[in-house]
Amino acid sequence: MGLQVESKEAISSSSKIRVKNEQNPGWPVEAQPAPLFILEPSRGWIPLRLASLWEYRELFYFLIWRDIKLRYKQTVLGVIWAVLQPLVTMALFSLFFGYLAKVPSDGIVYPIFAYTALLPWQLFASSLTAAGNSLVMNQSLITKVYFPRLIIPLSAVFVGLVDFGVSFIVLLGIMYYYGQIPTLAILTSPLFVLLAVGTALGVGLWLSALNVRYRDVQLVIPVLTHFWLFATPIIYPSSLIPEQWRLLYGLNPMVGVIEGFRWALLGQTRPLDSSIFVSVFIIVLLLITGLIYFQNTEKSFADVV
Repeated sequence: MGLQVESKEAISSSSKIRVKNEQNPGWPVEAQPAPLFILEPSRGWIPLRLASLWEYRELFYFLIWRDIKLRYKQTVLGVIWAVLQPLVTMALFSLFFGYLAKVPSDGIVYPIFAYTALLPWQLFASSLTAAGNSLVMNQSLITKVYFPRLIIPLSAVFVGLVDFGVSFIVLLGIMYYYGQIPTLAILTSPLFVLLAVGTALGVGLWLSALNVRYRDVQLVIPVLTHFWLFATPIIYPSSLIPEQWRLLYGLNPMVGVIEGFRWALLGQTRPLDSSIFVSVFIIVLLLITGLIYFQNTEKSFADVV
């Protein structure tokens, strides 16, 4: 008999079985049943696990770098498009609304008035669109690899900061051309940029999760951003809104972002009124509810996407 079992006791299926080779007594052979793991999704509402994002930070950096390269891949002008888009839009707004329609601009040269609003707006609109479609665009990754799904819309939002940074340098050049020198209030501009990113992320979390189940959402996003554009003080100043409607108007979180960013760059408007605080409250509310909804629906993404 080639193999002899050392123990005659009953051994369960999960125990280790040690056998000894009689021909080579110094060479033991171990046989152990492979463990069986059954993964089941959590039931009901689950708490946020934001700390897990840090463990996958390298994937977060990779997705940002990948999206940046794909955005301008095989384009002749490359990153110059980041400057051309707001510049062309500014020129059109200045012609039709500033010159022909004579829309007031609170004493600010209309090109600067429009451009200072277009920068945070395009950051918001592009980030919202990217985040809303991010899960559907990465469905092959979601169905094959486990990682916190929150990384996907989060990385999509941060990609827009590259275009914003390039366009911001151009804005400083335009301000210098028109003799508009920024004050120390410009140091607060990152705060309003952060609010724009937070708004895009908060709404994007809702839309991305809904887009997995209802593909109509990806068709709604362009309509939503176009409507949102005219409900935001970009081509007109918020001073045109009657005082009794100001609080309701401030429910649009981008009102506070645009007005605050203009104030930080131009210093000719006072942003810290009731509409600003209402906008900040709405942004925080969107972020919290978006995170909770996303966290508690991501368990079904791989099955539905």
